[in-house]
Amino acid sequence: MSEIPRKLAIYDANHHDKTPELPVCNQWQLIQCDHHNALTEHHDCGVGIAYLAGASKDEIQASDEFFYANDWLHWIAIIDRQQINWNVVIHFITQHCYDYHTLPFYSSQQLEAAIGHAHGMHLLQQCDQYEHNNSFNEMVATSNIMLQLFQTIRRVSPVDAPVLITGPSGTGKELVAKAIHQRSQHHKGPFIAVNCGAIPENLLESELFGHTKGAFTGASRHKIGRIEAAAGGTLLLDEISELPQEHQVKILRFLQEGTIDPIGAVESHKVNTRVIAATNKSLQEEVDKGLFRADLFYRLNVLSLDVPALNQRGEDIELLAKYYLEKFRADSQGDIRGFSRDALQALRQYEWPGNVRELINRVRRALVMCNGRWIGPEDLGIGLSLNTMDLLPLEKVREQAEQQALTNTLQKTGHNVSETARKLGVSRMTCYRLIDKYNLMQ
Repeated sequence: MSEIPRKLAIYDANHHDKTPELPVCNQWQLIQCDHHNALTEHHDCGVGIAYLAGASKDEIQASDEFFYANDWLHWIAIIDRQQINWNVVIHFITQHCYDYHTLPFYSSQQLEAAIGHAHGMHLLQQCDQYEHNNSFNEMVATSNIMLQLFQTIRRVSPVDAPVLITGPSGTGKELVAKAIHQRSQHHKGPFIAVNCGAIPENLLESELFGHTKGAFTGASRHKIGRIEAAAGGTLLLDEISELPQEHQVKILRFLQEGTIDPIGAVESHKVNTRVIAATNKSLQEEVDKGLFRADLFYRLNVLSLDVPALNQRGEDIELLAKYYLEKFRADSQGDIRGFSRDALQALRQYEWPGNVRELINRVRRALVMCNGRWIGPEDLGIGLSLNTMDLLPLEKVREQAEQQALTNTLQKTGHNVSETARKLGVSRMTCYRLIDKYNLMQ
C-alpha cells in the first residue's frame, strides 16, 4: 500500500485568523479546518491537532460536534496547563484524542513523536481496513479474540478438509465460511449455503443429492442437488445439528467416498465439493443425547473454529455500529452525523443476545427512527441498564435524567424553547445551553 501524504489537520478552537505556530510546521503540510472547511476535502489526512489553548469552556464544548463527525482522525490536543483540570477538557481528551500536550513546548521532540506514532497507527488501520475489505467482507474487528479467529481462517483455508464452525446464532458463521472459501483452492467455484433446518424433511434428500426424471411422483425432470451444484466450490451445511439421522448417513458417505447417489440414479458419481458445516449447538452434546451420529461428528470436526458472541468482543461493538451506520446511511431521512455519547455507552453496556445480527437491525432501526442529528439510545431501542446506572457517578445519573426530561419536554412542546424552559423552570439561555449540550437541536 502506498505511503499516505504527510498532511496534518489543524482545528483551532479559538478560531484565530492565523494558524497556531507549532514546532513541526516544516515537516508536515498543515491544513486549517473548522465547521465551514470540511475535512472530507482532505481525506488523505490521518492525524489532526486540536488546538484548545486559550479557548473557553464554551468554545471547547461547542467543538464536540465537529470532532464526533471527524473521529476517523487521530487527534492530538494542545492545551494550557491549567485547562487539564477542566471537566470539559478531560471529557474532550478521553472522547476524541489519541494524545495531548500542554504548553509551553519545552521540546519539539515529544510532539513530533506523538504525531509520528499517530500517523503510524493511521497507516496500520488503513492496511487493516484494506485487509478486511478484500478478505473478510463485513467481518470488521480489532479485538484480540477476532484477530485470532482471522489467523485461524487463514490457516485452515488452504487445507482441503471439512471445517466445523460453531458459535451462537447471529455471530456471522456464514461470513466465516465465505472467508474460508475465498482463500481456499476452491475459490473460483461456487459458494452454496443450505440451511438444514429450513428445508422440509421430505424434500431434504432431493435438495442435497438431486433426483432423476421419474424417480418419484412429480419428478418431471432431472434435478441437480446442492452438493453437485457446488462442485469445484464450497457447500455450507448451516445448522447441521438439525439434519435428520437418515440424511446424516448419506452425508457421511459423501464425505468418505466423495460420491453421491441422486434419488432414482442407478450409479453413484464423484463430486469434488468442499464441505463446511456450521451449528449453534454443541455437536458433542447432541452425540451424547443420541441425536447426532458420532462418526459424522468426527468426520466434520477435522478443523474447527468457534465464532465468539458479540458481548465477548467489547472493543468491536462501537466499530461495527459505525461501520453499519455508514453502510445503511442511505436509509435515513435526515442529516444524521453519528451516535451520541449516551448511545455509544448504551451500545457498550447492552448484552447483545442476538449478536451481530441484532446490532445490524438496531442500527437500521435507529436510522429510521432518529429525528435529530445524533442517534440516541431510544432510537436504537436500548437504554442503560438499571444495574449499570447504579454504578455510575451521581453526576452522570443526573445528566441522564436531565437529558431525558429535556427530550420529553421538547417533544411535548413541539421544540418550542420558551415553552420548554417555562415547563422545566429554567431560563431560555439555560435551555439553549442544555439543548446544545445534549445535541438536541433540530
